[in-house]
Amino acid sequence: MQIKFKNQTMKLEDLPLDVGYASERVTLQDEKSNPHTIGGQNGQTQLFITTPFIDEVFLEELAQINEFLPQGGDFVVTATLIVANASHKNPNLEKINFLMDGEGEFGDFYGVRLLGEPYDFELTKALILISKDGAIFYDEFVKDLNDKFNLNTLLRKITAAQICYTGQGCH
Repeated sequence: MQIKFKNQTMKLEDLPLDVGYASERVTLQDEKSNPHTIGGQNGQTQLFITTPFIDEVFLEELAQINEFLPQGGDFVVTATLIVANASHKNPNLEKINFLMDGEGEFGDFYGVRLLGEPYDFELTKALILISKDGAIFYDEFVKDLNDKFNLNTLLRKITAAQICYTGQGCH
């Protein structure tokens, strides 16, 4: 998959996991180098947001996501902003955790690592939604890093991921 930024073209190092595949459990670090395990089946809907840079436009997108994330009751969504390394600053949003993929485990398993300048070895701008059963329910990879996410679709997919899982296996 090719990803554009201004007049340059990068590519993803690997193919991303497809919708329907089991998500991988990976361990990432917070700002204090404490390990946090995400992915896999944990009984919660999980939203992963990756980016190669955090600018004002992206912060506005994150604020919108932070605003509509369900919290409490049976419809909790854990959201995590994942960056490639410690060169990125935590935007400190209430409902969105901030973790770093210092070992490259997330980039490897989820196929979100960029190759090529100007963001070589950073993570591309993507959304990955994991349902309560640990399967990838929805993803969005922007073709141009300046493109915004389709937040209307994300909100619908979060709702669908919450109500489709019964915890009772196949019907």
